[in-house]
Amino acid sequence: MEFKIQKTEYVNKTFRLTRELNDRLSQIAQQENISVNELVVQCCNYALSNLHTSSTENS
Repeated sequence: MEFKIQKTEYVNKTFRLTRELNDRLSQIAQQENISVNELVVQCCNYALSNLHTSSTENS
């Protein structure tokens, strides 16, 4: 098996968050010793993987 280096490609985006949400994300990220960016990516991936849309509810 060949070892292959993989690189994740990121793009820069700007989002506005409420102060309360920002504070919660910062606190959790600090407790888990990860960046806020990584926490937001994980939260978004989880939310999208578990999203129920009208098309999935009708199936």
